[in-house]
Amino acid sequence: MTVATLYIIATPIGNLEDITYRAVRILGEVDLIAAEDTRHSLKLLTHFGISKPLTSYFDHNQQFKGERILNALRRGKSVALISDAGTPCISDPGFQLVRDAVAENIPVVPLPGACAAVTALAASGLPTDNFTFAGFPPARQGKRRTFITNMSELPGTLVLYEAPHRLLETLNDIREVLGERQVIVARELTKIFEEFIRGSASEVIDTVSQGIVRGEVVILIAPGKMTPQESEPLESVLHRLMTDGTLSIKDIAKQAAVIAGVSRSEAYAEALRLKDDLDRA
Repeated sequence: MTVATLYIIATPIGNLEDITYRAVRILGEVDLIAAEDTRHSLKLLTHFGISKPLTSYFDHNQQFKGERILNALRRGKSVALISDAGTPCISDPGFQLVRDAVAENIPVVPLPGACAAVTALAASGLPTDNFTFAGFPPARQGKRRTFITNMSELPGTLVLYEAPHRLLETLNDIREVLGERQVIVARELTKIFEEFIRGSASEVIDTVSQGIVRGEVVILIAPGKMTPQESEPLESVLHRLMTDGTLSIKDIAKQAAVIAGVSRSEAYAEALRLKDDLDRA
């Protein structure tokens, strides 16, 4: 193992079988493991027979603990950063530590693995070629509605995290601000009671209102529909992107589809036609 390396290691979001072989190996080889909650992480490590020094690293201690972890790295130690579940730094502590390690030319090695946002998106049935992950909305209603309003014109699927006790309030704000878009609530992903609640905003609100929601929650919101007046004509977009000269036809079509509000296949066909016209000119 390379010494003085910070490993960013994804851990299961529920099912322990979702950890990778590589993650188990690296966790067993590093000199120190920095965990969001050492008691929670100890259960995971014990399950896989891993016994390594643990230190806590979470929102309220990351400033001074981050310096201690950097000191270990400066001394040539290898450190693994893990969160309670999923990929560190994704709505979890970590980016400051990564930033500081990069600034000191300390190698940072990410190990891919579980992420609730991507897991929910993959099974949502909503468009996945363009999406925005926005983390947790603000807890206060006024700020939360502003937060949702600011995302209303974004293309693609919107992906949020939310605490179970605020889910209904957030869903009501989504309906109030965005209207009756298709919404999916994914909860308890990879666990025994995994559930996907699908429907219009009102339908999902009705379902959620019937019981008590427990466990981690991901909210996915379908893209809004752009009106012709709001979208730039496809041909104009393609001409503009083609003059750049650095993009492939495939990438041009992908970007143009989002900007013009059309399907990728339509944009690709039009891009090929325009390219042929330009080649013959």
